[in-house]
Amino acid sequence: MSKLGTGKINRLIAHFSLPGFLSQPSVAASLLKAAPILTPKLGQAESGSSGSQFPKTTALFGAGASGFLGCATIAYASDEAEHGLDCPSYPWPHISILSSYDHSSIRRGHQVYQQVCASCHSMSLISYRDLVGVAYAEEETKAMAAEIEVVDGPSDEGKMFTRPGKVSDRLPQPYTNEQAARFANGGAYPPDLSLITKARHNGQNYVFALLTGYHDYPAGVTIRDELHYNPYFPGGAIVMPKMLNDGAVEYEDGTPATEAQMGKDVVTFLSWAAEPEMEERKLMGLKWIFVLSLVLLQAGYYRRMRWSVLISRKLVLDVVN
Repeated sequence: MSKLGTGKINRLIAHFSLPGFLSQPSVAASLLKAAPILTPKLGQAESGSSGSQFPKTTALFGAGASGFLGCATIAYASDEAEHGLDCPSYPWPHISILSSYDHSSIRRGHQVYQQVCASCHSMSLISYRDLVGVAYAEEETKAMAAEIEVVDGPSDEGKMFTRPGKVSDRLPQPYTNEQAARFANGGAYPPDLSLITKARHNGQNYVFALLTGYHDYPAGVTIRDELHYNPYFPGGAIVMPKMLNDGAVEYEDGTPATEAQMGKDVVTFLSWAAEPEMEERKLMGLKWIFVLSLVLLQAGYYRRMRWSVLISRKLVLDVVN
């Protein structure tokens, strides 16, 4: 191996070992110390045979590959700690093109939201009338809306007043403003859940994994007393405690309220809230596919009929005249 080739490989390994490239200076220092040892001396390289040069070259490339893989591993671990653990993919029944929402699950999910989530999280884009025909009958929705009091006005006297809720009202918000929400939750602001499955990457899987992914923090990990360990949350520490526990809700239809069942139902409800038009959109898409298929068949038939005369004609070349 020539001196020039050895120097290039040595500088390549040293480049991957710089502290700016690695997030841990101890790893960079160990690679910097190992780089001169792995570089053969000039006299040995010039006097050695081609058979002795091959193991040295293999060792150099192996060291470079090991350093690169080490950097990739450190970068992956840092990304996992910053963005949270990758959540698994779950077989949601409404994902495929020919499937629809489980409306019984939507009703149960709304019950979970009312009894568990609504104390901190709002759904400011959903009205009571949106639930009519989806999870409740109209009379049930009117009775549910009448249970809340809504500040309305001004009256003829210019004063605000409270009235019973109507189906046109939005779902009630737990806090009057953001400052009150942060004060009640230790500085954290509970996000609005109307579009949460669209606002988060891999939304449905992420929300389900977050709700069911609470664990005791592992050895070597320290978090503040008011935080809770959840590997799926960015940073691993979240203010919201574990809210879904077996038997926390008593379903009206008698379904066992396990942690996984409540997580599945509330995620289905949130998915519907983010895309209430999904079923209508899928049905409209199937109708358009059917119509365009007929148009394609008609266009193919018209093409054969229109060009059949030109395609089937026979040209005779009279070379004599």
